[in-house]
Amino acid sequence: MSAQHNTTPYYFVPGPSHFPLVGSIGMLFFGIGAAGWVNGASWGMYIWALGMLIFLTNLTYWFSSSISESEDGLYSKRIDASYRWSMSWFIFSEIMFFSAFFGALFFVRSFTTEWLGNLNNKLLWPEFTGQWPNFGPSNLVESFSTMGPWPIPTINTLLLLTSGITLTWSHHALLKDNRKNAIIALFLTVALGTIFLGFQSYEYMHAYSELNLKLTSGIYGSLFYMLTGFHGFHVLIGTIMLSVVLFRLIKGHFSAKHHFAFEGAAWYWHFVDVVWLFLYIVVYWL
Repeated sequence: MSAQHNTTPYYFVPGPSHFPLVGSIGMLFFGIGAAGWVNGASWGMYIWALGMLIFLTNLTYWFSSSISESEDGLYSKRIDASYRWSMSWFIFSEIMFFSAFFGALFFVRSFTTEWLGNLNNKLLWPEFTGQWPNFGPSNLVESFSTMGPWPIPTINTLLLLTSGITLTWSHHALLKDNRKNAIIALFLTVALGTIFLGFQSYEYMHAYSELNLKLTSGIYGSLFYMLTGFHGFHVLIGTIMLSVVLFRLIKGHFSAKHHFAFEGAAWYWHFVDVVWLFLYIVVYWL
């Protein structure tokens, strides 16, 4: 049974915890290992993996502790408001993150490419046409083909749009205290997200092996993989979040009135859906 929401006026303050310290140590190992790895150090990958293991294990126990506190009825409406504001600001930071990449793509396509192709630069790069995409000045980039919208990107768009519908179905079912339908719809959402990731992995293999489209394929290749890759990473995180919520639903957590963990994960997933729609139009069509 899900714990009833605590209506006491106080703000719950947990006792001293080792989670922040352990998490910091994990991130320290992660950063040192990553720096060593990219610089060719033989120990870099192992230190990076150790840092990831420490951080993820710590995060798992930290969230488990928070879930236990919630289910024990320790969280008041003030805690609920704190979580909502925190999630809102987190999503806002993600909006700024993707805005930077979309802004870079817009600037390169609308300004930089045109400037490099104008008459003032013809003496330096006579073969540069100033068209998008391009192979760089003096054709320094290996020849590659661009990624079009058919068929995988369009299929993935339909998958994410459908997942938004099933997630909304699950939420409304939970609001009506119909736990069975909420579980079924949320399971479908997780399945659709997993299928999306599978298709994107196949798309990347196709791009590398058949289109010769790589991270080194000029600014087009860099922005393509940064935008789609980071979005795919966010889909992975969202799928994990929804999987945890699904597991909690099956265990009997949440009620029709109190289920912010569900709502927070849903906010994140809908944000991921909206980003993909912009990405699908700007990267694959324009």
